[in-house]
Amino acid sequence: MEASSVRASGLNVRAVRAASFSPSTVLFVRLAVVAYAALASAAAVFDYAGFRSARFDLGNAVQAIWSTNHGRLLETTGVRGDQISRLGVHVEPLLVLFAPLWLIWSSPVLLLVAQAAVVSAGALPVFWLARKHLGSERAAAYLAVAYLLYPATQWTALDPNTGFHAVSLALPLLLYSIWWLDEERWLRFVAVAVLAAASKEELPLVVGCLGIWYGLSRRRPIVGSAIFATGVAATAVDFLYVIPHFSPNGANPFAGRYAALGTTPGEILEGAIFHPLKAAEIILTTHKLAYLALLVVPLLGLCFRAPLLLLATVPALAINLLSSSPDQTSIQTHYSAATAAVLFGAAIFGAARTTIDRRRLSLAVLASVAATALISPLWVAVPVARKAIADSPLVRAERHAVGLVPNGAAVSASNALGAHLSARRRTLLFPVIHQANWIVVDTADTEGAPSFHIAVQRLLRAGSFAKVYESNGVVVMRRVGTATR
Repeated sequence: MEASSVRASGLNVRAVRAASFSPSTVLFVRLAVVAYAALASAAAVFDYAGFRSARFDLGNAVQAIWSTNHGRLLETTGVRGDQISRLGVHVEPLLVLFAPLWLIWSSPVLLLVAQAAVVSAGALPVFWLARKHLGSERAAAYLAVAYLLYPATQWTALDPNTGFHAVSLALPLLLYSIWWLDEERWLRFVAVAVLAAASKEELPLVVGCLGIWYGLSRRRPIVGSAIFATGVAATAVDFLYVIPHFSPNGANPFAGRYAALGTTPGEILEGAIFHPLKAAEIILTTHKLAYLALLVVPLLGLCFRAPLLLLATVPALAINLLSSSPDQTSIQTHYSAATAAVLFGAAIFGAARTTIDRRRLSLAVLASVAATALISPLWVAVPVARKAIADSPLVRAERHAVGLVPNGAAVSASNALGAHLSARRRTLLFPVIHQANWIVVDTADTEGAPSFHIAVQRLLRAGSFAKVYESNGVVVMRRVGTATR
């Protein structure tokens, strides 16, 4: 949409909006959001009750929030067993907002339900944007439902593998940012943009790139440049000062994933820019191309018709595509949250630039997304929920095991059990022990078996720990000597 038509729609839309509203369509979208949030929340709760949600990353967020309420801002126990600030791993000050809520509802379930509900609410700005720019409430409703069925949305709302991530909230927050920026409601835009930027270190730059889109499309370069400059500055501070300052070794803990390009943020950026062939070699793999296809193809490539807005995908996509970690380019992780938000916004503006009937085009997008919707976390969550509801012997053993550990006691736990033991000062990842006085481990945990069984037997033979409980491969041990490293 050209800048003039955007202004015209901005001038006229408020005048016709009341008359064009269809209460039944609006109610349908709202009910869809509520139903989706309820389904994702229920699945997440059963996932937690079934001991699927993990210490990494649900437990990390829980411990950071618990520590904040106890006077230690975002403190967590690192992989090596040292006490560190969460800011030395990811810049997620958004977690602080959960601290007062934790005083009301002191359970990891709070984070899981909040994640499901907030991500679901992202369908509302999708609906508003589509209704405004496509001129059809039915088309807008189709796209709102497509947003809910989109695989990236599903895995962001419900992550049955690791649980909760602050950056997952960036998916709806960025969509609200696009909406309020498009509406030029500045206070609301600033509020949601700041929240989005507080969800992870690269998100300020994503928000900043929205300034490029706004400044050029509305011919307001000064405002757009200010938004962009603020985003660049904030991301630079996050990468160059905050993470090194709070990191135990003064370096980004994920720098090794980009070793092919460099060892510092500056070297990595320089390598990506000045060695494009090397960057292309890293990016152009079957796995990463399939990841891009799952993001773009369901939207019928409409996002490419809004290239200015599409620029906002560059920071998050670059970080993911240049990484050697396959998790960062898997649709089944939280890493696609920021990219998915911008792609959906760009698809709406791209659809507005076509001459195709808007309802048919939106219905085609919905059908395309529905075809990929089977790539769903529910396939993982449902079996776990079934075991939790049936109260299987393993779940009973795990529940009893975590209940034996006193509140506040330093504990070392396997990843699958750690999320239930993270609301304390020290919670280590087994087999790291250090000063832990309790050990709770599932010796069949897929992340450690059979080494977990060997480690347990070694500790028992050494005599430093005594077995308190064992059932279905779940072992609880208590220190019998002085806690030492």
